[in-house]
Amino acid sequence: MGYIEQNLMPAERVIYRASLHWATFVGPAIVTGIGIILLPLTSLGGEDTAGAACFGWGLLLLGIASGLSAATMYFTTEFAVTDKRVIAKTGLLRRQSLELLLSKVESISVSQPILGRIFNYGTITVTGTGGTKGLFKSIREPLELRRQVQTQIS
Repeated sequence: MGYIEQNLMPAERVIYRASLHWATFVGPAIVTGIGIILLPLTSLGGEDTAGAACFGWGLLLLGIASGLSAATMYFTTEFAVTDKRVIAKTGLLRRQSLELLLSKVESISVSQPILGRIFNYGTITVTGTGGTKGLFKSIREPLELRRQVQTQIS
């Protein structure tokens, strides 16, 4: 049972769920790939390749660490629109959550870079009355999430 199910109010039902996009893993994959490409240089030996080999190992370790971080974020992030609220939770050890009544939602903005438009992901900013603001990056189908919130509000 996830965070959303544990925090539903009585008679509240989930209308729509959103999740992070696979693009979350692109950066770590590129860094890891470059590190792997540079690793064969260790077998060539010589002083000229030692620096590139160390750089390759560093990139490989950095890529693996950032990949683990991205995987943790991917699997611990939850978004939902219910018939009463917008609920979002990110993080495992350091949790950030936003639970905003639909009547208190002032705006939802979507920001998509060019690749976000092509692969259908973007950043959602939920603004509530009183200045409450939640920023959530790499959301899959952000325009559909916004549409679902607007449908529930109207």
